[in-house]
Amino acid sequence: MTKPDIVEEIPITMSELAEEISNIKKRDKELNYRAAKTEDYLQQIGLDSKKAKELYDKIKNLNVPRLKDAHLIKIVDLMPDNAEDVKTLLSGYTLTVTQDNMKKIAAVVKELKE
Repeated sequence: MTKPDIVEEIPITMSELAEEISNIKKRDKELNYRAAKTEDYLQQIGLDSKKAKELYDKIKNLNVPRLKDAHLIKIVDLMPDNAEDVKTLLSGYTLTVTQDNMKKIAAVVKELKE
């Protein structure tokens, strides 16, 4: 069995993953076990890709220092709607974000959730 080389790792949102799985399903007609389980999970969540993209762009436009794409994707996937949830979400990373910026992020997410 050959081992493929990873050329580049790019984080994607769950809605983008759902689209990719849909494309694979159209191409292969049937998904393997793991892909089918992932598809079931993503259907339960039901994220809209347009909303996810819009939220990603809005948070990126806040220009929060030290916030990378992986952090933005995690915020879009989990959609924390208050500063405490944003703090909890980002605590898993070696990253410091000011309380003011966390409130801005939470406000953008809350606005888009409604």
